[in-house]
Amino acid sequence: MLVKDVMTPAPVCCTPDTKIDQVATLMLDHDCGIVPVCKDSKLVGVITDRDITCRAVAKGMYPAAVPVRDVMTKTVHTIHQDEEVDAAIQLMEAKQVRRLPVVDDAFHVVGIVAPSDLAPTFASTNVADFLLAVSYWSRRPAAAAAVS
Repeated sequence: MLVKDVMTPAPVCCTPDTKIDQVATLMLDHDCGIVPVCKDSKLVGVITDRDITCRAVAKGMYPAAVPVRDVMTKTVHTIHQDEEVDAAIQLMEAKQVRRLPVVDDAFHVVGIVAPSDLAPTFASTNVADFLLAVSYWSRRPAAAAAVS
């Protein structure tokens, strides 16, 4: 099975100049936690709900004044739409990412693949092992502190 057969197609995208409050609204409106960041129709990064929370809100930034470029994830792992689903699973495990932008031959974003999209393939894999493999396990001890 190919990635293009399981991906969520035509994701909403933004530009590096989009303000993060606008991206948060896109995430709410489209029920997603990741938005590809494109410039001149080419992928230059992604912004996630975690990027907004940890890199902006937690640091006291005003979301309506902060452009995506200031908090986006610039190192992006992608998968080609014509790759096998197993290649996406292996890449997600190797890079510890939960969502992969899917690109075409021109490197245009044509979809997103997430664990929920891969559910049909899990009949032959151990779901728990996969989820552990794409989770971040190098947490700092201070991250466990409770907020009151």
